[in-house]
Amino acid sequence: MDVEFLARLQFAVTIMFHYIYPPLSIGLGVMMVIMESIYLITKKPIYKVMTQFWTKVFALTFALGVATGVVMEFEFGTNWSTYSRYVGDIFGSALAAEGVFAFFLESGFLAILLFGWNRVGPKMHFFATLMVCLGAHFSAVWIVVANAWMQTPAGYHIVGEGIFARAEIVDFWAMVFNPSSMIRLFHVIVGAWLAGAFVVISASAYYLLKKEHIEFAQKSLKISLSVAVVSLILQGILGDQSAKIVAKYQPAKLAALEGLYKTEKGAALTLFGIPNKKEERLDYAFEVPKLLSLLTTGDLNGEVVGLDQFPKKDWPNVGMVFQAYHLMLVMWGAMCAVVIGALYYWTWGTLYTQKWMLRALVVSAFFPQIANQAGWVAAELGRYPWIVYGLLRISDGLSKVVTANQIIGSLIMFTMVYILLFILFVYLLNEKFRHGPENLQVGAYHQLAQSVKTSEADHDTPI
Repeated sequence: MDVEFLARLQFAVTIMFHYIYPPLSIGLGVMMVIMESIYLITKKPIYKVMTQFWTKVFALTFALGVATGVVMEFEFGTNWSTYSRYVGDIFGSALAAEGVFAFFLESGFLAILLFGWNRVGPKMHFFATLMVCLGAHFSAVWIVVANAWMQTPAGYHIVGEGIFARAEIVDFWAMVFNPSSMIRLFHVIVGAWLAGAFVVISASAYYLLKKEHIEFAQKSLKISLSVAVVSLILQGILGDQSAKIVAKYQPAKLAALEGLYKTEKGAALTLFGIPNKKEERLDYAFEVPKLLSLLTTGDLNGEVVGLDQFPKKDWPNVGMVFQAYHLMLVMWGAMCAVVIGALYYWTWGTLYTQKWMLRALVVSAFFPQIANQAGWVAAELGRYPWIVYGLLRISDGLSKVVTANQIIGSLIMFTMVYILLFILFVYLLNEKFRHGPENLQVGAYHQLAQSVKTSEADHDTPI
């Protein structure tokens, strides 16, 4: 195992663990805004309880997201110093904007969100919830912009030579709105909405199976299924548009995603297959004739560039890219299937008695997480061998002094810490779900309603 492989492995472990939490924070933020807005409109205490419950889960994901994200910044300096020097001007502006416009906004209103229920008026508290949600989304904006620039660089020029070369911004807005940034941003954000929606779906189905907190579960399920339906439709559209951008600006990646070794006119869309690197073909392929050409070029007989148009040293790992991409698609299909099934039984009024459907909804919380991880793997491995597409190769971005033993040592340490953190996260999340929403015990609901009315009277003043 050489330094390049170990450095890539360490960063992959770090970011894949980190990427469990920000999508949950973004998605749960949207769910909290919807629930609290319904509470403000209807004045029904159940929606306040729902918001309070998911706020606690949000706080847990936010804390772990911050803690695990800091590590990556240190890895830029230790393992990827040449890369950091190369993109420092680009990333410096984007990450500074993320800190100013996102992190401080999100963390600044977090205390009001968590502890302000009885200290500020309902409208002010809703404003804090909205600001925290917007802060989580703004964070995604600048991180995705920086990553998208690595995929489709724009608005820069190169100064210096060799290991001292670096990219400098000449047009900030061209950098921000590079060819792939907006479609990638929306694709990532909608994936985060799905992560949040399906966690709520899963918890609601769990309570319905246990016959606990029935009203809470039914109303939560209705909201989360609605968000899931809209998000799944949007994700299908965004995925198609994203593939078109990849076809135009990163044709080698598209060829790897589809396992297309030879340039073809009227290329088929592969639904399943096993890439055969030795013979440069797909084994056991199940294809839809000419559909890939239609989707990427708008013509059934349009030409799609294959890997044969690129030097083999510039080929991505076709097997891993192909399978990760198709795993993402399978998870999208699985989410569609469980949502359609749930809506079907809901329409006929039998959802709550269909235990197998409720069990499927409980398990469905994993689907968007797997899809998000698989999509990241496909996008990043598909860029190989470039760390900045067409400009800087991965091997050239490494630090020149770090050794394999040093990376192995820190990799083992980080992995152990991450395992412990994940166990802690699962334990705390399980405890919150087992305890359930507060103030919904038998006989306590009317007391809660009265306390809400009293609280509203105390805070019946302008924001």
